[in-house]
Amino acid sequence: MKAIKKVFLIIIGSISLGFGVLGIFLPLLPTTPLLLLSAACYIRSSEKLYNWLITNKYFGSYILNYRQGKGIPLKAKIMGVTLLWFSMLYTIIFVIPLIIVKLLLFLIASYFTWFILKQKTLRNTIQMREGS
Repeated sequence: MKAIKKVFLIIIGSISLGFGVLGIFLPLLPTTPLLLLSAACYIRSSEKLYNWLITNKYFGSYILNYRQGKGIPLKAKIMGVTLLWFSMLYTIIFVIPLIIVKLLLFLIASYFTWFILKQKTLRNTIQMREGS
């Protein structure tokens, strides 16, 4: 039974990782929570995959900084909110004809903007030294 659980967690973690990577390019997919789900699945099923994930040069630092409560880099916040609103406004204005769906998309974008902006902003050590 343990082997089945490990395989299941690896599959869920890998699917979550795939969607998390897609979330880098598709603003409606929440990248950080999906990467955190991947890390949670991998840590319970495969030490090798977990170590690969948290040492990955593209998103390993995001996972570690978020889990340690350090926050999200300002650049990532700006990029996330900007891409979110460009894609949502384009969809609302040019793609979706129904007013109720337009309103729903606007509310979704507003929620994710709030969620991103309420997260602690990661300050790098150079900024911290200058500010001290």
